[in-house]
Amino acid sequence: MVKAVRMRRLKLALACMTATAGLLGASAQGAEPIYGVWRNPKNTVHVNIKSCGENTCGYIVWASADAQADARKHGTDNLIGLQVLRNFVPAKEGAWRGKVYAPDLGMTFSGTANVVDPMSLKAKGCVIGNFLCKSQTWKRIDAAAG
Repeated sequence: MVKAVRMRRLKLALACMTATAGLLGASAQGAEPIYGVWRNPKNTVHVNIKSCGENTCGYIVWASADAQADARKHGTDNLIGLQVLRNFVPAKEGAWRGKVYAPDLGMTFSGTANVVDPMSLKAKGCVIGNFLCKSQTWKRIDAAAG
């Protein structure tokens, strides 16, 4: 009986150590809370945010027919695979800054992204500095949340 209890405790301790090592390994490999697939508020575009060398970038992996039609009006023939986030770097804990391309406008803006929680990302794009800005809350849709 005592031996069985010790064996269960040992298995539990090993399971905890394995889980902790997995979390530390993800952190050491550069996994960031911003990495993953996110959707815009209207669920017309899904963007995969990932490491791109020294910076972070984002590519469209899915777009609705309406989003694709809007982009075509402004010179973008195919949204799938289009890089829309460029040169994003950490600005402060949970915040990132870089360039955002809006294919429906055919323009590039300065942008920020703040990880609100594992499932929410506050995105903001501005024409000049902090002037003429638009903010949106994006939702994570991939299984990497947690």
